[in-house]
Amino acid sequence: MPVRTVLQRRLGAGLAGALAALLALAPFAAAAPATTQFISTDPYTNTSSQHQTQVEPDTFAFGSTIVAAFQSGRFTDGGASNVGWATSTDSGATWTNGFLPGTTVYATPPGPYDRATDPSVAFDARHNVWMISTLGMTGTSGAAVIVNRSTDGGLTWGNPVTVSTSGGGFYDNPWIVCDNTATSPFYGNCYTEWDDFSLGDREFMSTSSDGGLTWGARKSPSGGGTGIGGTPLVQPNGTVIVPLADAFESSIQVFASRNGGGSWTRTRRIASISHHTVAGGLREGPLPSAEIDGSGKIYVVWADCRFETSCSANDIVMTTSTDGRTWTPVARIPIDPVGSNVDHFLPGIAVNPTTSGATAHLALTYYYYPAANCTFSTCQLTVGFISSTDGGATWGGKQTVGGPMSLNDIANTTQGRMVGDYISTSYASNGTATGVFEVGNPKSGTTFHEDTYAATNSAVSYAGPGLPVEYGPVLSTESDHAPLTTPVVLP
Repeated sequence: MPVRTVLQRRLGAGLAGALAALLALAPFAAAAPATTQFISTDPYTNTSSQHQTQVEPDTFAFGSTIVAAFQSGRFTDGGASNVGWATSTDSGATWTNGFLPGTTVYATPPGPYDRATDPSVAFDARHNVWMISTLGMTGTSGAAVIVNRSTDGGLTWGNPVTVSTSGGGFYDNPWIVCDNTATSPFYGNCYTEWDDFSLGDREFMSTSSDGGLTWGARKSPSGGGTGIGGTPLVQPNGTVIVPLADAFESSIQVFASRNGGGSWTRTRRIASISHHTVAGGLREGPLPSAEIDGSGKIYVVWADCRFETSCSANDIVMTTSTDGRTWTPVARIPIDPVGSNVDHFLPGIAVNPTTSGATAHLALTYYYYPAANCTFSTCQLTVGFISSTDGGATWGGKQTVGGPMSLNDIANTTQGRMVGDYISTSYASNGTATGVFEVGNPKSGTTFHEDTYAATNSAVSYAGPGLPVEYGPVLSTESDHAPLTTPVVLP
């Protein structure tokens, strides 16, 4: 498949060159241009789901290996035909891909579930095991959290291990992480998080200490905390911090374990959410994306409109913490000027784990509309990238790494057109940052061409002083849509 960027393929070399020339006039130079390449497409043909569609990628990197996972063959009312994977062993230069075995009835060999959704990726350094966590679905309900394992560097995958079954409930939004610090008292523990929609999005955690072969009984935060989109992170001392949105997507919360998953603290609110409803009926919400640096500092980002008059568009905002207890004021990442009418959403942040503090390297991949007030037929969904080399204090110029695309060319769901409820970015050991995302190329009749792409940046430094994050003034304190009255479900 082509190595030409999606931008070049969609706009043509002349227009892409003109855009590059305009970007060159910006006061702050961007990182070295990204190489955007195709890495997977949907091979399934069952008539019950949409083809060719891939949505909702996650990634994890360890050393020079990057593993991505994503839904493939999206059903309109939830889940996909299977979960696909793509692995690079050379820091994102080349990729091998395939699809998980033993998951759904469409997998090879087939598994017990009707659909699969919500993939996330982890690596267990102590046991040298890669893992992809997914939600196995019976009909349109989340029936079980399952984990496929790879012991050969993410190039082949075994049949799934069951973490927990819902017993007639409705599991949702699983996420997985492992403790990879050799000096941690819980080195080699892996933690999987999910929520149960049938219990009002009650949060659960399970722990494995044998490379994901077996998993402990599910445990909840003290007081039975609720929420969605939890992203567990492990500090070097073994403390597990779990940022998440509340069940109504009105605030960012956090809970933690300081005893290797033996028990979990209460959920605690750390920031409010002010969110602009994006145009065109796109499926999108302010779920947080979170990462951690080499010292254990936590970075949480989400789409938020508090800095825009009348909540007219979303920026990507950030808060940080060194201990999970005290958090910095919410800051605006300066991708575009306030009042630009550019709408930013679905962020995927990465932090280089070999860097920390004031010299931490951050990379952010995100979707955006150039005009927030577009319509279904006029919205131009685009993928951007921006980076920082000073712990997020300043940021270099943005890059376009995917799109623009028409909403008509991405999967349709009961909650709107979809590229995913999240995307992802990861750093390889050579310092390159790779964002993985979905692009809807023009359809062939009724057949989609919504495929998975990776954009790898050969450098993340930028010339001259960067644009500083902004802490005010706060112009909008509330979202521009009515508060939700029932918990969110995102199958």
